[in-house]
Amino acid sequence: MTTNAEHLATSEYAPEHPARLQWAQLAPDVYKAMVRLDAASRKGLEPKLLELVKIRASQLNHCAFCLDMHTKDALAAGESVERVVQLSAWQESLHFYTEKELAAIELTEAVTVLTDGFVPDEVYAKAAKQFEKAELAQLIAAITVINAWNRFGVTCRLTPGHYTPGSH
Repeated sequence: MTTNAEHLATSEYAPEHPARLQWAQLAPDVYKAMVRLDAASRKGLEPKLLELVKIRASQLNHCAFCLDMHTKDALAAGESVERVVQLSAWQESLHFYTEKELAAIELTEAVTVLTDGFVPDEVYAKAAKQFEKAELAQLIAAITVINAWNRFGVTCRLTPGHYTPGSH
């Protein structure tokens, strides 16, 4: 049986481009600090909710590497393909998600896309209603961390398709 990466490498698809920069190897202390920050930000958050947040931020930031990683992690954690697929159109697919998940997804969008320069009060209030204060603080940290990872991935053009769930 061939892996997806092997299939992509031997098919008629466009050639895979190497990453621009292997930043984790060149800035190992920063990478290790990010890994620790990521682990700390996960504490107290439900794994499937966390993956939905990471996928949505990665969609907004166009981070192919993180989309590859977090969709695979979500599926490995028991998330449904249907909910992952509908996430890019969540506002038209509200019935796929709980009120708590919707508040987290909406907060993720507000924190990720700061076009107005702030997170709207009504978005924050919805999240504050669904999450205890400590859990909300963790959620904000997790959203901030995935946005940082996205910026590394997009800037360095990290190559998607090779991630195996549980390997990070």
